[in-house]
Amino acid sequence: MEPIQPADVWEDAVATRAVHELEPSGFRRLVVVCAHPDDETLGAAGLLRGVAAAGGTVELVLASDGEAALPEIGGLDRAALARTRRAELDAALAELGVSATVHRLGMPDSALRTEDLVPALMPYLGGADAWASPWRADPHPDHAAVAEACRAAAPVTVHGFGFPVWARTRCDPHGPDVPWERGHRLRLSPGDRAAKRRAIAAHASQTAVPAGGSRAVLSAATLEHFHGTEEVYFREPPATGAPPELFAARYRDDPDPWRVRSSWYERRKQAVLLASLPREHYGLVAEPGCGIGELTRALASRCRRLVATDAVDEAVSATTAAVADAPGVEVARADVDDARAVPDGADLVVLSEFLYYLPAQRVTAVLDRVATALEPGGDLALVHWRRWPAEAPADAATVHGRVRDDDRFRTVVDHTDEEFLLLVVRRR
Repeated sequence: MEPIQPADVWEDAVATRAVHELEPSGFRRLVVVCAHPDDETLGAAGLLRGVAAAGGTVELVLASDGEAALPEIGGLDRAALARTRRAELDAALAELGVSATVHRLGMPDSALRTEDLVPALMPYLGGADAWASPWRADPHPDHAAVAEACRAAAPVTVHGFGFPVWARTRCDPHGPDVPWERGHRLRLSPGDRAAKRRAIAAHASQTAVPAGGSRAVLSAATLEHFHGTEEVYFREPPATGAPPELFAARYRDDPDPWRVRSSWYERRKQAVLLASLPREHYGLVAEPGCGIGELTRALASRCRRLVATDAVDEAVSATTAAVADAPGVEVARADVDDARAVPDGADLVVLSEFLYYLPAQRVTAVLDRVATALEPGGDLALVHWRRWPAEAPADAATVHGRVRDDDRFRTVVDHTDEEFLLLVVRRR
């Protein structure tokens, strides 16, 4: 099937609209799940090489052997084609210089089902740092089934990415359904591009016209889409957000799992946040998601009354101990949806490393509650890490953008740091 979209249209879109850079060195164990041999080479060769070059481990889960390619050719020995394609995959990985463990699921090509894939993938995705698969909007039912299964099977602590394969040839990159706000581009070095070309050529059963056939699966025009300077990946964050049980477990394992009391990042971020609060003193301050109370102690000296809450018992206990000698501080267990977390009459609400862990509809509910509780002229301060935590449905830029665009607030401070974003808005 010849491409509808020219290769340079997607190249230009990736270069101009993908707002994030993918950093393969951050993944110690990458699991790439493919519907067919060659998906990994076409869409993710650079990622495989990047993780391997950084000393990480690469595993490949192959759902099918791709035996149903070119269905119009009658009499083709499908078992032989499967063997050929498995051998081509090994050759492609060798050309990429990637020593990957390959797990074969042996499911039927062109008949993959998400409900079958989910239990099969769970053992491989648990404990991974990241997974990648063909993008779930790719116009191939097997690719969509694999992608949906990865989203369902992977723990929320694993970064997820989808890479377009057939979408690059068939779909308009400027269409409304392409999520560029979640787009990550990966620049390929000349060495990456040369290795990728050799690896693609290793899939000869797909790039050549077979005996008895009239076309190659991957035509010359199709392959142009995969010879460019960048790959693109669309992040697949957990739709439900991070469950409180996840944070409770981390507090049980380590009383300060994020090194809030000791790391330079945390101490510097707190100092910048406190310096950015427009007023020296506030009347009533609310701090939902107070964690272990390190920021709570500092805020206590800037207000008459402070309400610090968290949905995790371990955090409430730690904060209670941290502010035991601070007057005017109330610590309670309450989720952010609870009105006690943001009481009426507040003139400052602080959300630190918190909002991006919530799904979109809960972010809306939180902002509605804050807008209701804040006195006119009251301040809302947000600060979030610029990198995208695996458990977060959105990144810092997205959640800050929602607040910045909310007509109920006007921006007072908008600070972009190398490591974090800080925003202070005032209730109109």
